[in-house]
Amino acid sequence: MLDAELYYPFLEKNLKKLIIGTAVLLSGCVVEPAHMYVQQSPQYPQYAQPSYAPAEVVYQAPAPQPVVSVYVEPPQYQPAPVLVAWAPPPMLVESPPMMPYDGAIWTGGYWVWEGNWVWAHGRWAPPPHPGYGWINPYYENRGGSVVFVNGFWAAPGVAFVAPPMGINIAIGIVAVGIIAGPRPMGPEGVFVPPPPGSHFGLIVPAPIGTAPAVVTSAPPIIRQGMRITVNNNVNNSVTNNVKNVYNVTNVTNVTNVTVVAPAGTTANGQAFNNSVPAQPHLAAAMTPVVKAYAPQPASSKSIPAYVAGRQPVALPPPQVVHSEVSPAMVAPHPQQTQAAPSHPQPIAAPAVPQHVTPAPIPSEQEERYQQQRSNPAQPAANEQRNMEKLQEEKQQQEKQQQQQQEKQQQQQQQQQQQQRLQQEKQQQQQQQQQQQQQQQQQQQQQQQERLKEERQQSVGKPAQEVKPNKPAENRSKEEIEKQEREHERKE
Repeated sequence: MLDAELYYPFLEKNLKKLIIGTAVLLSGCVVEPAHMYVQQSPQYPQYAQPSYAPAEVVYQAPAPQPVVSVYVEPPQYQPAPVLVAWAPPPMLVESPPMMPYDGAIWTGGYWVWEGNWVWAHGRWAPPPHPGYGWINPYYENRGGSVVFVNGFWAAPGVAFVAPPMGINIAIGIVAVGIIAGPRPMGPEGVFVPPPPGSHFGLIVPAPIGTAPAVVTSAPPIIRQGMRITVNNNVNNSVTNNVKNVYNVTNVTNVTNVTVVAPAGTTANGQAFNNSVPAQPHLAAAMTPVVKAYAPQPASSKSIPAYVAGRQPVALPPPQVVHSEVSPAMVAPHPQQTQAAPSHPQPIAAPAVPQHVTPAPIPSEQEERYQQQRSNPAQPAANEQRNMEKLQEEKQQQEKQQQQQQEKQQQQQQQQQQQQRLQQEKQQQQQQQQQQQQQQQQQQQQQQQERLKEERQQSVGKPAQEVKPNKPAENRSKEEIEKQEREHERKE
């Protein structure tokens, strides 16, 4: 009993402590609901996409240019085309004098091939035959090279035939010491050289038959884009020549053409659109923007037109051409686009995202410019590749020239050998003829001697003059003549 009385108070006391401790422990195990944290997206200011315009274009006056100026005698038929590795230089300026007489035609005033691009000076000339017409020169960008056909006189009813695709065209022989220029820069097809003062290598697409002088009054160009179009106000005088080349318009009876250039292609950065006469002497007489006057030929004697495969003729020394450019042309001309800000300007941040118009896609020229800026070593590498390519082409041309010279030497040797054989044959024939003549003379002498001996034997004494017998009175005249003939026959 005592033990029970002592045990129960102890158990009750400890049980209370156990219950309180358990309650405290259980209170720390209560699971609270998870908290959701929402992170708001930061509000960044919206910036307008900047439009980067290219740097200002500063046109520099052309450096003095050495030019060989000659008179060229045009052929009276369509000459064979030649293939030239680089583009003709920009046009020069010529002011045609007054027409000296009715029927005179302005010929020349363009670049021709003679071992290099030389200037065929313009002049008034009569047609070589009645009814003959003048055909302007032909330039075509084909595969990065120039197909050139010189201007010529065409017989009545004869039309120009463009060199068809796929034919083998003779490569124009390059004169010794000539450095190749840049390849044609522009679309493939028919073209004319660029206006005076333009960058070398640029070309101006044009219809077949366009006179190169139509660009004389146009501003110089520094990029591709200028072209020649035919005016629509010509009444059924334009025919499409679709037989050979690129479905281009053949300018034969057109009175005017239009020179078109978009903004950014000309030296002053402005667009150009002007109608000019299609006839060479009228187009050449218009006021030029850049005054690069063609030098007068040193000799009034004409050189023959270049023929494919022929070595270039001896040319006079070049003359230096100085270009006159107005001060307004060489001043900086910014592009007609909004200049890029120095720092992007923020736009008020809207509550909801807004669509920002992307920047315009840059042109091919600007992309190339940006690539060059991002990779400064690329232009040098490109220039080195171009130089290597030009050197390879020059080596190939020199090799071809050497092969042609060897071929010509072989032909000359063959001709000399044939001439020697012919001379020997003629000498043998002459000797045979002399021998035959000597034999004939000997035979004649022997025959005469034999006849002489026979006559002496028949008479028995040296031949003497036989006097005819006196005719008897009773003999007739016929008998006497018969007797004389028999006597002569015996002798």
